[in-house]
Amino acid sequence: MNRFGLSVSAFVFFAWSAQAATLYTATLNGATEVPANPSTATGSGTLTLTGDSLAVVESFTGLVGGPAAAAHIHCCVPPGTNAGVAIPFPGFPNATSGTYSNTFDLTSASVYTATFLTASGGTAAGAEAALIAALNIGHAYLNIHNAEFPGGEIEGFATAATPEPGSMLLLGFGLAALGFSRRRFRA
Repeated sequence: MNRFGLSVSAFVFFAWSAQAATLYTATLNGATEVPANPSTATGSGTLTLTGDSLAVVESFTGLVGGPAAAAHIHCCVPPGTNAGVAIPFPGFPNATSGTYSNTFDLTSASVYTATFLTASGGTAAGAEAALIAALNIGHAYLNIHNAEFPGGEIEGFATAATPEPGSMLLLGFGLAALGFSRRRFRA
């Protein structure tokens, strides 16, 4: 215990939770495009926000409009509407099926399009804040474009992933143990 009444385990827990990642997921298909299209292609995306880093992992299969020509995150509108590109995905596979993975430093102005950066106050800090706010309320989407579907063949809005019940139970046990250990040291 230190002079503030915190055990080392409490300090470690709070330090770890300050860097805990926020997970967002998206399911991509033609039905969610605006306007919707009949594509049978599918995809999924996982965005992991840890501090100022955004890790993107996107898989897709069966593009019918030709190989992917571009992919990116669009921001900041509710589902059923279109928005401009916020973050392009450099090196996205020029294929009809594949996987993409990249980690973006959200404090770097170079990861954002000039238009999004300008619309967000002209700074990386403003762009990061706008993107994170949009992700937290489901107002950002992943999109894959190709020759037949220049507006996008498949897209999906990212939503915050709900922690699985086991994780919440484990967190509860950890907090209970922390409380018991603190009480034991006071006696």
